[in-house]
Amino acid sequence: MASSLSIKPFLTVSRTDSVFVSPNSDLRSLSSVYLRPRFPKKLQIRAAGSTYGNHFRVTTYGESHGGGVGCVIDGCPPRIPLSEADMQEDLDRRRPGQSRITTPRKETDTCRIFSGVSEGVTTGTPIHVFVPNTDQRGNDYSEMSLAYRPSHADATYDMKYGVRSIQGGGRSSARETIGRVASGAVAKKILKQFAGTEILAYVSQVHKIILPEDLIDNETLTLDQIESNIVRCPDPEYAEKMISAIDAVRVRGDSVGGVVTCIVRNCPRGLGSPVFDKLEAELAKAAMSLPATKGFQFGSGFAGTFLTGSEHNDEFYIDQNGNMRTRTNRSGGIQGGISNGEIINMRIAFKPTSTISRKQSTVTRDKKETELIARGRHDPCVVPRAVPMVEAMVALVLVDQLMAQYAQCNLFPVNFDLQESLSTKLETEEVHI
Repeated sequence: MASSLSIKPFLTVSRTDSVFVSPNSDLRSLSSVYLRPRFPKKLQIRAAGSTYGNHFRVTTYGESHGGGVGCVIDGCPPRIPLSEADMQEDLDRRRPGQSRITTPRKETDTCRIFSGVSEGVTTGTPIHVFVPNTDQRGNDYSEMSLAYRPSHADATYDMKYGVRSIQGGGRSSARETIGRVASGAVAKKILKQFAGTEILAYVSQVHKIILPEDLIDNETLTLDQIESNIVRCPDPEYAEKMISAIDAVRVRGDSVGGVVTCIVRNCPRGLGSPVFDKLEAELAKAAMSLPATKGFQFGSGFAGTFLTGSEHNDEFYIDQNGNMRTRTNRSGGIQGGISNGEIINMRIAFKPTSTISRKQSTVTRDKKETELIARGRHDPCVVPRAVPMVEAMVALVLVDQLMAQYAQCNLFPVNFDLQESLSTKLETEEVHI
């Protein structure tokens, strides 16, 4: 006697709460069932890309022509005097519309602190900073909704997400860096108060105008020197040459790139870790995460490849205060991935601004060749406004590494024969809070 088997849809729940469906199941009948992935939760990957840091964590948010931009800072130590004015100084250095060689977009970039600060001091809880967008012209980007701007992130955002914010480039816009600069201002204040650390960046190249290194004394360089002109080059003669180079391409609807040099004075010794988390590797990642960056050099950089070991090595000596120093600094203040107390120096290359008002060949979103003349308001050269951005990212790296060093190597009494206490400045100087 023949028998028939009735195959019915069934669900099996594993120990990882995953749901499996038989091949013969009617998926339409399971529309209300949440189908979880088959792999354990510990193997799931969280890919976001908007947060930096492990101990001093910063998440930026917002888009170029949305309601506003900002950041959330988590892990900031408590009882640090902080106001919106502390952030506004650097935000003013970053904002658009500063001069004829920057984008004419008019934004005050006035920040507001919504949490994490009470009665003028940080509380140790997340600090929420918001800056509204007030000068929006979304219609300027109507052509870019159909055609990709050459060398911009339009095409790759579509390739990754299958959707993108049309107006102003969205998250790929330099406007995203407002959150970085605001949080970087907090980081710089912590570093200055804790260790007397100073971070200064300046423009050292615009197009083919290169500032000779021997014209700048990194020991005595001041912020006033950098801010004395609209291009942020501390040498007046070369500043004028750079401004002229930017003016020449600006009137033609074109753009040029350049280089920002950044130095760090009084960096605590011992920051950074061996192998994968070397300090220069963290600095490179942070700097190269900025929009329009194309290169990073540290210390002697590529020029060091032309030297021999005897020419390149930084010999040690003991200074008049009994401290171990190096006679030269081709290592750039970092050896073996760890800071040695000398001046840290790096150079970051920025490409010419992608969005220009000259006709270019491109393709549309539906894969047809066309020509595009981009509208909108854009910097003919990004490097003058990139200066505070670079300072901010360097500060975020150093304050995160400072917290890591304090937690790992200063939790117990240090070996004073070899180490210096990170608390020295706070223990020897009266700090008013």
